[in-house]
Amino acid sequence: MKNATSSWIRIPVIFFIIFGLMEYFIDSGDMPAIIKYPAAQFFMLMVLFLLIAIEMILQSVENVMYQTLSEEAKMRYGSAKSKSWEWTWGKNVYKKLLGSKPIEAEGEIILDHNYDGIRELDNKLPPWWVYMFYATIIFGVVYLVRFHVFNGYDQDQEYAQDVAAARLEIEAYKKTAKGLVDANTVELLTDASDLNAGKGIYETNCVACHMVDGGGGIGPNLADQYWILGGGIKNVFHTISEGGRDGKGMVAWKQNLKPLEMAQVASYVLQFQGTAPANPKTAEGDVWVDENTGQETAPQKVPDSTAVAKDSTTVVLK
Repeated sequence: MKNATSSWIRIPVIFFIIFGLMEYFIDSGDMPAIIKYPAAQFFMLMVLFLLIAIEMILQSVENVMYQTLSEEAKMRYGSAKSKSWEWTWGKNVYKKLLGSKPIEAEGEIILDHNYDGIRELDNKLPPWWVYMFYATIIFGVVYLVRFHVFNGYDQDQEYAQDVAAARLEIEAYKKTAKGLVDANTVELLTDASDLNAGKGIYETNCVACHMVDGGGGIGPNLADQYWILGGGIKNVFHTISEGGRDGKGMVAWKQNLKPLEMAQVASYVLQFQGTAPANPKTAEGDVWVDENTGQETAPQKVPDSTAVAKDSTTVVLK
């Protein structure tokens, strides 16, 4: 009887095997199951206590049975248990791969050369080295046929494919990551939490120029269908980020607001469309039509109030 593995090795090994199986079979998303589910912590604690209890019981049973043995049996038991465990199969494989002769058999491979008493052994190459050399030959033949005979893809093509795939993944990630949006990827936010956040940003930074109801003051009216730099979420986001017209437009807010905050306030601003401000400012810019609607996209000019007045005066005079 050979000495078995110590309990201080068995308990951790079995414990971590059970832990790994639990993590594998329990779907806990991005978090480990033992962190996400408190019941998993309790389960693993019970497993640990159970393993320790089993080891203690086995040790107690072994001690009781040992006391029932005769003196001769105790000696045989102790001698068998003291034998160290050996990995015979592993040792045999190691010797075969090494291929070296034992010292007792070196006389069979001694060469006739003798240099000042130094004898040379005719050792063969180790089998592991020979096998590896054969493997490189096979690999070289397969590589030659695959990439030079059948014109397989090369490193440049593989790199280009990986870069293209990475770009697609980045674009897909940007569509779901609100904090990484820009004027090209921003989408209209409709969640109440986003609109409330946009309202807070608007009331803090925009009311002075556009009024609380979006009717306009120093800045243009946000409730009508006329836009100086284009309407829609992408144009409004770009205007907030980069600023208005040079010299007289709104300042750029990209240094003060994060992309998500600009998307939130842009979405909130578009909520003013179609509302009736208390004191709406005269329309500025052109009528903006969304290109995705399929309607005519040609901008319509704002009627000239001066020309209207002249025409009406002419009619009266007539």
